[in-house]
Amino acid sequence: MKRILLPAGGAILATGLLAAGLAGTAQADNPYDMDQMAAAAKVNDVLNFWTAANGAALKRAEAYTFDYKKVSHIQQKGGYTPDTKPSSVPAIGDEPKKAIKYQNINVPKSIGRVFFAIGDKLYWCSGTSVQSQYRNLVATAGHCVYDIAGNNDVLDKWVFVPGYYQGKAPAGIYVGKTAFTHYDFTNYEDFDRDYAFVQVYNGLKTQEQIQPKKVSYEEFQAWKGLSDAKDIEIGYDEYKKCYDLHGGETPDCWAKASTTDDQVGPDFVGAIKVLKEVPVETYNAAPTGKVNGGKAISATYTEQVTKSAYDAYTGPGYRKIDAKGNYTITHYFVKYWVKRTNSVKFYRTEFYIIDSAAVDAGRLGDNVGGAGLAWNQPTNKYVRTFGYPGGEHPDGNRPYTGVTPKWCYNKTSGKATVIAAYKVEEQVALKCAVTGGMDGSSWLYKYSNAKRTGYVNGITSLILDVDGNNRYDTITSPYFDGETAVVYKAASNQWSGKLY
Repeated sequence: MKRILLPAGGAILATGLLAAGLAGTAQADNPYDMDQMAAAAKVNDVLNFWTAANGAALKRAEAYTFDYKKVSHIQQKGGYTPDTKPSSVPAIGDEPKKAIKYQNINVPKSIGRVFFAIGDKLYWCSGTSVQSQYRNLVATAGHCVYDIAGNNDVLDKWVFVPGYYQGKAPAGIYVGKTAFTHYDFTNYEDFDRDYAFVQVYNGLKTQEQIQPKKVSYEEFQAWKGLSDAKDIEIGYDEYKKCYDLHGGETPDCWAKASTTDDQVGPDFVGAIKVLKEVPVETYNAAPTGKVNGGKAISATYTEQVTKSAYDAYTGPGYRKIDAKGNYTITHYFVKYWVKRTNSVKFYRTEFYIIDSAAVDAGRLGDNVGGAGLAWNQPTNKYVRTFGYPGGEHPDGNRPYTGVTPKWCYNKTSGKATVIAAYKVEEQVALKCAVTGGMDGSSWLYKYSNAKRTGYVNGITSLILDVDGNNRYDTITSPYFDGETAVVYKAASNQWSGKLY
């Protein structure tokens, strides 16, 4: 257990507290909880939820700003004592095999947005791809993984979208499989351990990224998965040559007769009368009387139907229950005069299939690389932190949209930050005037602008207004020590398994 907490203060934005009670066991050498997120059978459902209607759900999500906490003062005391010697693992060194277009060349490819649902509300945090044996790991805040406001479980429909920009997922969408967090966070709401490492499945391409494969008619017929067909209009000469070559029509050449009716007046030479069923309003607006040998311009008839047919009917007829309880539908018809043109057009059909290789975007680390991880490092060192702020300041000002990533560059504090409301005794602070949505962003130590990578040595946990002017000016992170490394290593050595 931790020492007695000291009083703390200042205005603070936190993205929630986690209620105690998650199942888990902790030992001195095993201080983590491991929780299932989406099962493999549900991955496509999660993908479809976020990508339907051209990524409408992604665009609708809000920066995760669960709770505003106000206290009078933020304390900083003492310093940090590493529990083991400084250590690290390197970043993924391989560049992606395919170039991916990003809007800002100064940000690492490995950063992106974390999306999730709480009830009918959709939110985002920030996250980062990190080094792992199977290149399938995302680092973010613990409160961006657990529903810390409600049911003490992992957040629903959790996905990572690296390089997110205006509803687009240039490197695919990665659905969370397993979440690893520190036992003290999930059980004691201890924000000194507010970090998480999430194993993700192979990425899935969004609909606009999938390129269907053109195949023969025979392959199309034999295919059991997703498929499509497209009719292409051709000229008569191409049709005739193909017809003669095959001795008849085939999917490569076929004809279709069509009829076009253009409305004209009753006196037009060659006019043809057609009877068309219309809604009662159109019928009432049509001309009345008789023309052309005493034939009526319009007509009606009423039929009695069963209740089930009455309820199921969706046509233009007028439904009514009469005084005796009969279910009736009255049909209204208006006669039009048209010039009818018959024509023949010629087509060939192209056939396409979508196989699993087209849907699978591959492993996260292969596509966008991954930062290294460092722990027990000295403080008072420069770091860069990248994320997606989009929430508002306490005064209501909203300077960031969350559409594009932002960053800060500064030295970490040499003293431990103390905030009693969150059981914080030893977080690291960084001057950085960002807002909600930056939660979960990585603090990259020894960042190389040329390689666009570095070592994750912190995760944005809390966003503070230290000077009390109703504008956030400071962010904090758990101090990464040997126990952080234990949680990370447990998460970094497990395969996610193939979806296809």
